[in-house]
Amino acid sequence: MNADMNTVEENRHIPVADVILEADVVVPAQARGVVLFAHGSGSSRHSPRNRHVASVLREAGLATVLVDLLTPAEEQRDAWTAELRFAIGMLATRVAALADWVSAFSRTEGLGIGLFGASTGAAAALVAAAERPEIVQAVVSRGGRPDLAGEYLHLVRQPTLLIVGENDPAVIDLNRRALRELPGEGRLEIVPGASHLFEEPGALEQVSSLARDWFLLHLRPVAHVVGS
Repeated sequence: MNADMNTVEENRHIPVADVILEADVVVPAQARGVVLFAHGSGSSRHSPRNRHVASVLREAGLATVLVDLLTPAEEQRDAWTAELRFAIGMLATRVAALADWVSAFSRTEGLGIGLFGASTGAAAALVAAAERPEIVQAVVSRGGRPDLAGEYLHLVRQPTLLIVGENDPAVIDLNRRALRELPGEGRLEIVPGASHLFEEPGALEQVSSLARDWFLLHLRPVAHVVGS
């Protein structure tokens, strides 16, 4: 554990169902909320794009939790078969369990929780939000596949921001359709000149700013219930 400029950084091994998942948890002093990342297909907690977004969120006073949703053995299997990255039900179960862990973890307890999902991870985040309406307060999707959340889209009442690159027309169409199915507050932001991975100059900065502003607007401290 390292403390730098009143920011606490920890690497944690979190038990989820029948596996142990590795996570990087960074909590700024007096954090204003916490964002749990669900990475996309073939990625991990080391995703440079998610790490860039996370750094911008932390600068705004938000804690971040980046997690490997697959174990090392599962990652090896998925590298050969590509089957687990589309196992949305399994991934969503893990994201929901991780949200439970974040809500109870001593350094993030009492903070409003947001989910940031990329690609297929966005579907897992949306399903987890539907399954944890009392814990998750907001969702942001980057280049996401919300269509893979299926019927769970109709249950997502948390404010949801869908971010897509202008040069990703197939995904734009999928996100427009998903937006119409969301019963709660929803918004679609199309980043000009950006492709699916937002690799163009300034594109990821726009994603980061949009996500930051969405979470700052919607994350609120959780009231503690005092027992008798």
